[in-house]
Amino acid sequence: MKKYVDVILPLPIPKNFTYSFSGEQEEGVQIGCRVVVPFGQKKFYTAIVCGVHEWVSTEYEIKEISAVLDTSPVLLLVQFEFWRWLADYYLCTQGDIYKAAIPSGLKLESETVIVCNPDFETEEPLSANEQEVLDSLRKEKEQPITKLQKESEIKDLLTVVKSLLEKEAIYVKEELRRTYKPKTEIRVRFTEEASQEERLKSLFDELSHAPKQLALLMKYVELSGYMRSDTLKEVSKKVLLQQTSTSPAIFSGLIGKHVFETYYREVGRLDKQTYPIVPLNPLNEFQQKAFNEIHTVFAEKQVCLLHGVTSAGKTEIYIHLIEETIRQKKQVLYLLPEIALTTQITERLRRVFGSRLGVYHSKFPDVERTEIWQKQLTDLSYDVILGVRSSIFLPFRNLGLIIVDEEHENSYKQPDPAPRYHARNAAIVLASLYGAKTLLGTATPSIETYHNATTGKYGLVELKERYKEIQMPEIIPVDIKELARKKRMNGHFSPLLLEHISEALQKKEQVILFQNRRG
Repeated sequence: MKKYVDVILPLPIPKNFTYSFSGEQEEGVQIGCRVVVPFGQKKFYTAIVCGVHEWVSTEYEIKEISAVLDTSPVLLLVQFEFWRWLADYYLCTQGDIYKAAIPSGLKLESETVIVCNPDFETEEPLSANEQEVLDSLRKEKEQPITKLQKESEIKDLLTVVKSLLEKEAIYVKEELRRTYKPKTEIRVRFTEEASQEERLKSLFDELSHAPKQLALLMKYVELSGYMRSDTLKEVSKKVLLQQTSTSPAIFSGLIGKHVFETYYREVGRLDKQTYPIVPLNPLNEFQQKAFNEIHTVFAEKQVCLLHGVTSAGKTEIYIHLIEETIRQKKQVLYLLPEIALTTQITERLRRVFGSRLGVYHSKFPDVERTEIWQKQLTDLSYDVILGVRSSIFLPFRNLGLIIVDEEHENSYKQPDPAPRYHARNAAIVLASLYGAKTLLGTATPSIETYHNATTGKYGLVELKERYKEIQMPEIIPVDIKELARKKRMNGHFSPLLLEHISEALQKKEQVILFQNRRG
């Protein structure tokens, strides 16, 4: 009996489409799983299942899904709710959101492949460009059109392809292209024969005249814990060769003697380094007061504005809130407006949270972002994600707190392409869907945030003292027009500014001059 699924396609179309699937595929078809579906004449796309049902009425012929890609969902139910809100609020399609949210590594795309027709014969002469394309295809039989475009010097390649199609010299087909490949590592183990105790003893005797192979064998026994435990440790071929300074040829000799065999193990690309953890810095009197007030606000409201002057130590308060949230077995999303800010903050958070911290932004290779997405769907997900606006699309199993630092920054707004969302506002909605809290931090609140805080919609906590009572810089306004009228200006800079620059240079200090325009 056929069943049906509604799917979201990665296309800017205003509705979802329905496909059928057979009973054999039923086990893998769940809401949130990816399926490959035909769409249009020859294209295939990776769609996400958003509904499963047994009966359907549509105005179009229902096609069957081509393949099921997952055994468990890659998109959580709460994320579907979030996508629907984004589509309604920002007047875009869920396909737009799909394209922006999901890493390319999780999207198989249809690629046009050109194939040479082996039966093609013609009496008409071909143009030089047509002949060049045919010669290239005869060498490799078929090529993706993207590869032809890269390797060919033909400017108007698509016109040439169209002409060859009309002459039936070539035909096209669609193939699914996978952009993400798991990273694997070659591991070593004994063959079944060599793992027998008697055979292993005889190997030591046999290899006594091959000292390098014997050293390699002994190092494997040491690294794998063969003599010490019933459970063998996996041994990397790379590590084994490095620690014995052995060439691959020596290793191949042991493969030939049926001592070792190799296999591949998926290892992933994410940072597996362990970091030394330092204790939390104690909060000072003013920070502790703000920390307690945030708790009071969160007892009644979902959103709190932390309005703290520059260098007041807001980040230290964030760290204490993150640590407290993690102790409650919940996750934290820490948003920053720009990628450039993540390096400095990452170092501070790593010292406290170590490998529990994940960093997510567009400067990372797509394969790494894909692995972070997949990790977030497991029981080994990060406790803290530090990232820019695109991080709001990541899956979280138990989100407890979102921190939006420098909430006033316009970098949180995506101008183009759709969805043209504001990550700060979207984060507040995302937190509400999870039943989590949102903390907005800034020294200069946006007008709308400050209005919401002062009218009671959000909570408001103020931090007016700088850390270690550092004095605020003195600001001296200078009326340049008045100085020019009195003929006291010498060039573009006022006498007072030139005097202070001169004093700084005499003290071997540096000076930064900010101009209010480019060029």
